[in-house]
Amino acid sequence: KQTLKIFDGNDAVKRNQFRLISVPRIAKNEEVVEAALRAYYINDDQQEYELQTFTQQVLLSDDVINRNDAAEDSNLGSVFRESVPEAWIIRAKPKDEEVIRIYPAWLKVGMAYVSLRVNKDSTVQTVIKEVLPLLGRQTECLQNFRLVEVLMGSKQVQRMVLDNQELILSRLKDIRKTSIRQMNQTRFYIVENSKSIVQVNLFVGGLPPQLSPEEYTNILKEELAIKTNVVSVSHVYQAQGAVVLQISCFSEAERIYMLVKDTVVNDKPLNAVVLPAVMASKIPQNCCPLLVFVNPKSGGLKGRDLLYSFRKLLNPHQVFELTNGGPLPGFHTFSKVPSFRVLVCGGDGTVGWVLGALEEIRHKLVCSEPSVAILPLGTGNDLGRVLRWGAGYSGEDPYSILVSVDEADDVLMDRWTILLDAEETAEGAENGIAEPDPPKIVQMNNYCGLGIDAELSLDFHHAREEEPGKFNSRFHNKGVYVKVGLQKISHTRNLHKDIKLQVDQHEVELPSIEGLIFINIPSWGSGADLWGSESDNRFEKPRIDDGLLEVVGVTGVVHMGQVQGGFRSGIRIAQGSYFRVTLLKPIPVQVDGEPWIQAPGQIIISAAGPKVHMLKKSKQKQKK
Repeated sequence: KQTLKIFDGNDAVKRNQFRLISVPRIAKNEEVVEAALRAYYINDDQQEYELQTFTQQVLLSDDVINRNDAAEDSNLGSVFRESVPEAWIIRAKPKDEEVIRIYPAWLKVGMAYVSLRVNKDSTVQTVIKEVLPLLGRQTECLQNFRLVEVLMGSKQVQRMVLDNQELILSRLKDIRKTSIRQMNQTRFYIVENSKSIVQVNLFVGGLPPQLSPEEYTNILKEELAIKTNVVSVSHVYQAQGAVVLQISCFSEAERIYMLVKDTVVNDKPLNAVVLPAVMASKIPQNCCPLLVFVNPKSGGLKGRDLLYSFRKLLNPHQVFELTNGGPLPGFHTFSKVPSFRVLVCGGDGTVGWVLGALEEIRHKLVCSEPSVAILPLGTGNDLGRVLRWGAGYSGEDPYSILVSVDEADDVLMDRWTILLDAEETAEGAENGIAEPDPPKIVQMNNYCGLGIDAELSLDFHHAREEEPGKFNSRFHNKGVYVKVGLQKISHTRNLHKDIKLQVDQHEVELPSIEGLIFINIPSWGSGADLWGSESDNRFEKPRIDDGLLEVVGVTGVVHMGQVQGGFRSGIRIAQGSYFRVTLLKPIPVQVDGEPWIQAPGQIIISAAGPKVHMLKKSKQKQKK
């Protein structure tokens, strides 16, 4: 086999950003083209593309292999000759005409786009003239409309108004020459001219929490030198340390946006997101838009690919990247939408992050209880398993995922508040904890573990912090879990002697265990059933919406391995709605996979307000 560098256009050549493919030396031209397109996730017909050899004059040269006028036998031959080029560039074959999609910039129910055939003489103006009748706007003046080119990249959405006399085929050729992938991320919108007032909404996060609007304004004046005659604070999120600025000048908005990226307040970098304006009043009553959150760091590179895909399938302004400002910019954008659903693409930790943000901001949302679906990208994905979304994303068609979300069933799920209140003790000082941690509150969706379960999570967490680049696949992550578990087999702990448990105001005697786990859902440690399916007259059958937690013990690493292998269940200890755990010494604790060492003191677990609405994948086959 031969390994080749593949560029998808001039921009990739200039940046020296290529992808590698491996093909047999006897591969035909069309087979290499197909492999090259696959490397860039382009599903178009390979017959529409050809390869150009990479040379120093590549940006000026137009010598491409596999030309239409080449001899027939050369088309069928191998790309490998006596001297094999190091790299190739994917080029689109020239066309005299083609069909393009034009999207209306206004909401037209039942018509996402119209298809139009264009030729070498078609200009932007002729396209507008032909499209308007197809959209039922034939009586209106052409001068009231313009054609806008929109590039929906993973990091930002770029818009460019096209000149009326520009040739459409020439424009398409230029885009494809720059980047084949960019062409796949480009749409053309017909937009109605309007004398709109300049207004840019800019989300600024990373500010100190719990300040007044005046204090936030003073910080922004000091750090960003904002001009109060064109900039005002329209919304304040005190708990999250974030504000939304309303800016009536494009140049000032651009200056602030660029400056925020290099600004640090109280040793914390600020972040900025330009927010789209959603015209909620124009959304039909029976319409329920989807708000999509994607964690691009989850699932290796799959999160980034899904970000591209969903921005192509949906309005790109519906899709938010969680590494840029978290969930708050998305919820603020949808705050006036009367009804919407949420899709979270990430692991259980990402889902918890979004649900926590929703709980904090729900009182400011018109739709205060949106239902949440999951596309699991993490390692364990226990909540995704319980709601039938699977053990992890494995490359399914993004469109079919959207159909599944649309057909999913609404279910309720309990959430729990955990109060951690450390107490100063002499024993704590001897263990290096001189002062107690201040009381803090965390939210729990799946489970909370004390002892050996949390200790393994903590070791995994430390290993990931030391070499984060290696933890980019579920297979590797589970391998590390097994490794740290094997290292703990010979250790002996007496957790039952180091803690006291109270359930619904009653003391509960603990058996001899090394780990104590509170479970809210019937999946733990990547799909294991810790509670078990056997009937038991002492307890009610567990449900995710029954207002109860199940308390289970494990005797050690071997017992945990047997549970995960399906050979045993945990030791059923209790079931209740209010728990108090007294720690007599520092104990490893983990909540939904986030571990730490908790100082001696009290842990109180109770129901967290209203149940959250989740979406459970339907068992029925998808509608065609």
